[in-house]
Amino acid sequence: MIMSPLQVTDPEIYSLIEQEKARQEGRLELIASENFTSRAVMEAQGSILTNKYAEGYPGKRYYGGCVNVDFVEEIARTRAMKLFNVEHANVQPHSGTQANMSVYFTVMQPGDCYMGMDLAHGGHLSMGHPKNFSGKIYKVVPYSVRQTDHLIDYNQVRELAIKNRPKMIIVGASAYPRTIHYDIFAQIAGEVGAVLMADIAHIAGLVVAGVHPSPAPYADFITTTTHKTLRGPRGGIVMCRKNYGASLVSCIFPGMQGGPLMHVIAAKAVAFKEASSEDFRSYQAKIVENARTLADEMLNRGFSLVSGGTDNHLILVDLTTKGVTGAQAQEILEKAGITVNKNSIPFDPLPPGRASGIRIGTPAVTTRHMGKDEMALIAAFIDDAITKRDDESKLSHIKSQVLEMCARFPLYS
Repeated sequence: MIMSPLQVTDPEIYSLIEQEKARQEGRLELIASENFTSRAVMEAQGSILTNKYAEGYPGKRYYGGCVNVDFVEEIARTRAMKLFNVEHANVQPHSGTQANMSVYFTVMQPGDCYMGMDLAHGGHLSMGHPKNFSGKIYKVVPYSVRQTDHLIDYNQVRELAIKNRPKMIIVGASAYPRTIHYDIFAQIAGEVGAVLMADIAHIAGLVVAGVHPSPAPYADFITTTTHKTLRGPRGGIVMCRKNYGASLVSCIFPGMQGGPLMHVIAAKAVAFKEASSEDFRSYQAKIVENARTLADEMLNRGFSLVSGGTDNHLILVDLTTKGVTGAQAQEILEKAGITVNKNSIPFDPLPPGRASGIRIGTPAVTTRHMGKDEMALIAAFIDDAITKRDDESKLSHIKSQVLEMCARFPLYS
């Protein structure tokens, strides 16, 4: 049994994986947080390193036989520090949220106050949502965007910081299409004596490629996922100034995790090497170019975009003038072979389950080498599908056009 291939051992799961492969290859993946990893990353993640338990850290494990995985983890750490230009890196967090959690546990005690971007204005669940741990055990003061232009209100951030004297200020977002000014946040944090943490999960690839400003000169801590624009395996890393390193290490292990996932850490190492290449830097610039082109095409077709456009990899589309909710648009586009996610917009009158917007990202289609011409076609597909949403034959026709486009830009074949 142990030597039998998946198709023989579990044909049901094998079939579902093959169906998912066909779905990914034959659809336009426009979810901003999704991407396609390289074969090398998947090979490392699917390797025999999944068999090795390695509780602890390199040179200080609680299990024997860790000589090879110690080298793997050190390579991953060294590559991460060089890539992000930081003094300390820990590659063990299983996710971005766990990376964030490790910083909270390092800096704060239960009941301490911190500031984070409101989820309803583009923040993330782990930045203070009342149903998340981050909103249950700490006092959260959310900041928001301005209603006039949907940009971060830095004056409000300063006023709230002075009033509440938070222990930590978090800067980061999951649905903010504009450049983040870390220097301003650092100045505010300095004024009130707060620790500054930057969550760059969505824009990590853009940051290391130099197409978005880096928080490294300003932030005490930096967290990120290793997928999304970084195009690695699903996972997280956390980085910090050297003086926080020892405390951070113990907060991750034994504080909140047991054994690290060595096969995933190996895949992270591969992704960091890929991200250090000139090809990767060109790819990131293309992501932004495609996003701006797609935004312009959407505007030309009468769509309203939150903040009026984009500086990064994502577009937040306000559908209130289109007579359709975000949830409805997601379902309509699914029928047309296009995958997006419903998303709240700032000051949204609808609940998150319905939402007034959709979030669109270009990392995955850019991985397939699609360019400006394809962005124009994608905008047309989206417009036609939403405008003619009650015409099943039209949706079917768009889906066939999408399939033809995807065939011209094969993924793993």
